[in-house]
Amino acid sequence: MTPAARISAAIEVLEDLIQRRRPAADALKDWGLARRFAGSKDRAAVASLVYDALRRRASSAFAMGDETPRGLVLGMLASLRGLGLEEIAGLCTGEHHAPAPLSEAEIDALAQFSVATAPDWVKADVPEWLWPSLAAAFGQSAVSEGQALAARAPIDIRANRLKTSRDQLLRELEHLGPEPGAWSPDALRFQPGHDGRGPSLQTEPSFFSGGFEIQDEGSQLVTLLAGAQPGQLVVDLCAGAGGKTLALAAIMGNQGRIYATDLDSRRLAPLHERLARSGATLVEIRIPRSRGHEPLEEIKGQADCVLVDMRLRCGKRLWRRAYGRTRHRYHQAGVPARTRHARRASHHAQCATGARSGAPDQSQRAVRRLKLVCNSVSGCPERTSPRFLISINIRLPRHRQSCRMECRWERRDGQECAT
Repeated sequence: MTPAARISAAIEVLEDLIQRRRPAADALKDWGLARRFAGSKDRAAVASLVYDALRRRASSAFAMGDETPRGLVLGMLASLRGLGLEEIAGLCTGEHHAPAPLSEAEIDALAQFSVATAPDWVKADVPEWLWPSLAAAFGQSAVSEGQALAARAPIDIRANRLKTSRDQLLRELEHLGPEPGAWSPDALRFQPGHDGRGPSLQTEPSFFSGGFEIQDEGSQLVTLLAGAQPGQLVVDLCAGAGGKTLALAAIMGNQGRIYATDLDSRRLAPLHERLARSGATLVEIRIPRSRGHEPLEEIKGQADCVLVDMRLRCGKRLWRRAYGRTRHRYHQAGVPARTRHARRASHHAQCATGARSGAPDQSQRAVRRLKLVCNSVSGCPERTSPRFLISINIRLPRHRQSCRMECRWERRDGQECAT
């Protein structure tokens, strides 16, 4: 497909998406299935155009004076892709599956493309209904925060300390233009290209040799804040594919023990290959064999650190792991679902460290700050007066002007301190 034909395809997908009010991924999938002639690169390019148009929907509609799919794509080409009027006109010829030629109104709008007089929510490229909440949360930086969120996300990788260093990896991947991470000492960041696509990192020799893993910088910070030390016994309770498990192994320098488990054993499948590649030898994968089987029973009360990576939407997992009598008591007491799920995750991790046993008390303080990042529970190395990091909320803005982190610690005696 020619670049002009890809633009026509993006307009077609957007029309289907807006008219039928369906997810972009579904519209793109149906378009690809109906047009077998489109190769993988064509489908990726069309998807990039569609998502970029949606990211710049507010500003494109304002500057073009047109909220049709065609207007959104043309505005995106001018604002995000940086194409001039002549370049866009050269793509819109109406020949060989290209979009129709530009109208006089479109030419005028592209010639003086600007959002200088637009409302703040338009400049931030966020929905109008969301702007009051965004402005209340970020104040004067709300516009820049919205613009950062509207940009395509970069790719972060974590240098594997067991095999290399960040400086050495920086030299090996110099041809891809990496940048050192702003917060994590092991992070490298790759910005998306002009077409919105990032580098093909999984074909690099250093990836096959275990020199790095693709991992968001925020997740790297979570493992650092967990406070795991060499020689400790660490449990990754919701290990999944094992990204944080591997990061913990690198931090501990292959000294100690890490038990990785997950209620869904299928999610642990990729961890075996990743472990072999990474060189981590202290990790033991524990797979639940059946319903009700507890794979960590033999180390109950021995853990120095328990990491719980839990999403709020995974309530069913926590319901199944929680004690039956607590389930009914919380439900009858009218405790909100979000609070119930957070309480159970915190309770289960604290039982693993030996600080608590039995079902959690209904009066236990709820972990209300649980977000999409992580709940981590950590004990001190002496294990005499363990304290638990019961909530972490990390925000890493893409424009790197600030880093906001909120932590809540709770000691064995129930006293709390905020950091």
